[in-house]
Amino acid sequence: MIKVFNQSELNKLYKPASNSTGEDNGQVTIIGGSELFHGAPILALKVASRIVDMVFFSSPEKSIGHIAETMKSKLMSFIWVPWEEIENYIEKSDAVLIGPGFKRYKSELRIKNHELRSNALGEDGELSRKITERLLKQFPKKKWVIDAGSLQTMEADWIPKGSILTPNRKEFEMLFGSEIRNTRYEIRGEQDRIASLVLRIAKKHKCVIVLKGSVTMVALPEDVVIVKGGNAGMTKGGTGDVLAGLTVGLLAKNEPFLAATSASYIAKAAGDELYKKVGVNYNADDLANQIPEILGNF
Repeated sequence: MIKVFNQSELNKLYKPASNSTGEDNGQVTIIGGSELFHGAPILALKVASRIVDMVFFSSPEKSIGHIAETMKSKLMSFIWVPWEEIENYIEKSDAVLIGPGFKRYKSELRIKNHELRSNALGEDGELSRKITERLLKQFPKKKWVIDAGSLQTMEADWIPKGSILTPNRKEFEMLFGSEIRNTRYEIRGEQDRIASLVLRIAKKHKCVIVLKGSVTMVALPEDVVIVKGGNAGMTKGGTGDVLAGLTVGLLAKNEPFLAATSASYIAKAAGDELYKKVGVNYNADDLANQIPEILGNF
C-alpha cells in the first residue's frame, strides 16, 4: 500500500543533546567531483555541514583540491582530504555520499541498455565506475548514499545492503534496465505500476530507492512512501546534489528510510518556501541556503 509522507515523521529525527561534544552528532564523507562538474559535491557539502559535526570531502580530480581550498575561505566546516587517504576517512565516518559530480559518458545520448552503456563510457567514466566499485565493495557495511555519476556507471549488484540510492527516472532506467516512462503519475494506474516496480527492485537489492520527480517515491523492501510538494524551480541543475547532501547528513544519525523520506520532504519544503518569495527564480545555492531555516522551523 502506498503511503503519503506525514510531516510528523520529522519528530523522529535525531536531535543533538544540549551537552553534546565534538563528533557526537555525526561525521560524513563526500566523494565526487570532476573537472567538468566541480560544483556538485560542494553543494552537497554545504548542506551536510549544517547538520553533522564534520564533513570530509575528497575527489580523484586533482583540480578540485584548488577549488576546495578556495571554498575554505567562505565555508570552514569541512576538511579537504587527500585522495590517497580516502579509505581512512570513510572508515571513521558515520555515512558516506559517493557520485555527485563524477564524470559519466562521452555522449549525452540516451543509454538504453547495459551493453550500450559500457561502450559509451569514456576514460573518466571508467574511472568513476572503478572507484565506485572499489569503495562500495571495500566498505559493504558502511551507510551509503549513492548518487549521480556513480549511479550512471555502476552495476546494481554492487549495491551494499541498506544503502540509499537517489536516481532520477533516467538513472533508474539505466541502472536497473526497467522503464519508468514518467514520474508524474498522471496516467490512471501509473503510480501503482511504478510503486510495484520500485518496491520489487528495492526488495531485491535490500536498499532504499529515492525515485526523484514532481512526486518523489521512496521505497525500501517493505514499504513505499510518496513525498509531495516542490515546484518547477527544483528542476534546475544542482538541486539533486543538494538533496544528496541533505540525505547523507541525516543518514549519519538516523536509519536510512527515515533519512531518505525526511530529506525529500525538507528539500521540497525549502523549494516551496523559495517559491513564495521569488517564484521559480531561484537556484541550487538558494535551495541549499534555505534548508537550515526549514530544519529550524520543524
